[in-house]
Amino acid sequence: MLSKLELRIPPPLVMLLFMATVFGFDKIMPFDLFYLPWLTYVLVISLIVLGGFVSLWGVKEFRDAKTTVNPLKPESSSSLVNSGIYQYTRNPMYLGFLLILLSSVVYTQHPLGLVSALGFVTYMNRFQIEPEEKILVKLFGDEFVDYMNQVKRWF
Repeated sequence: MLSKLELRIPPPLVMLLFMATVFGFDKIMPFDLFYLPWLTYVLVISLIVLGGFVSLWGVKEFRDAKTTVNPLKPESSSSLVNSGIYQYTRNPMYLGFLLILLSSVVYTQHPLGLVSALGFVTYMNRFQIEPEEKILVKLFGDEFVDYMNQVKRWF
């Protein structure tokens, strides 16, 4: 039954849904850890910029390799990308989304927001990344297995 969720929901939408839970926690039970608005805004903006940069760098590497960036169709991949940011993380787009999600946790300062971030990572691992990896192993064989052994999934 749960396998029906595999490769079904676009990762940006998954991130937005988990971000909604962060703001939901804050709305239902407000919690302020500290009041330093300038520091909070600097951290929030930094995480959004860094997350956007990491995600877009991943997209750029895929475009340069002329392969699909559609996360719902990994079987359409025409080449294994292991250059640029892919030397450091196998999933820079998802890592970028996580950083953007963490910006909402910093903004709300709600500790339960970390549960949402953990939920995002857990969901992405189970329903997006693991199914992608199975397909990529079929497509690229030992080359992808070697890559998985050399580069971590997130960071």
